[in-house]
Amino acid sequence: MNKRTKMYKGMNLTIFTLVMVFLYVPILILMIYSFNDAKIITGWKGFTFKYYIELRKSEALKAAFWNTMLIALLSTFISTTLGILAALGLENKSFSGRKVMQGLIYVPLVIPDILMGVSLALLFNFTKANTGMFTVLIAHITFCLSYTIIVIQSRLEGFDYSLVEAAQDLGAKPSYIFWKVKFPLMMPGIIAAALLAFTLSIDDFIITFFTSGRGFDTLPIYVEGTIRRGTITTINSLSTLMIAFTLFLVAITKRVRKIMISAL
Repeated sequence: MNKRTKMYKGMNLTIFTLVMVFLYVPILILMIYSFNDAKIITGWKGFTFKYYIELRKSEALKAAFWNTMLIALLSTFISTTLGILAALGLENKSFSGRKVMQGLIYVPLVIPDILMGVSLALLFNFTKANTGMFTVLIAHITFCLSYTIIVIQSRLEGFDYSLVEAAQDLGAKPSYIFWKVKFPLMMPGIIAAALLAFTLSIDDFIITFFTSGRGFDTLPIYVEGTIRRGTITTINSLSTLMIAFTLFLVAITKRVRKIMISAL
């Protein structure tokens, strides 16, 4: 190994370390200060669990949490289901409107969230729809759908059709081939699409803000309102719990993926 190679490796390691520090040190500080016994974070005042206890007592937080989970689960299920159907439909290269549809799929990805939020708000206002859970659900399905289609399409592009052809040669019916051969091989892409949609739904603030109306809060809306009122300590505790939940979800997903790969 020459000096130039060693120098490049050292530079890459340094850059990687700086990026990791930039990304994860603020999260670590947030988690540490979630146990800080101070209403205003100016320094360490002592260790406490009281802000976690306050989270359990907050009815507004509980309502926002369940609203977020319900919207995320429903939008994930619907957008992933529609994403599967759309990706399978766009798989047919003889479809005349394929290029137009693929272009339209990328539109929600490139336009700013605030523009999408305003346009959806105008649509709901024009149709005189009562803003609330239903309008937020429609909005989340709208922006999650493009992501699920693209992720599932990428899985189909690397699909091994020799297995399908082998099943056809053995006389398997189309429905059997789909559910027993094609669908299991698509499953990693479907899981990735569902996880991405779930994460985007939980995290969204701007589009939800324009489509939720009064009386229906999700966690991002609740967090923004709480920070505006200056109560940041409970938000640190809430953020720590959400990070822990995310890590748990990632671990479960990896475990399920390993089981599926070993089964295949």
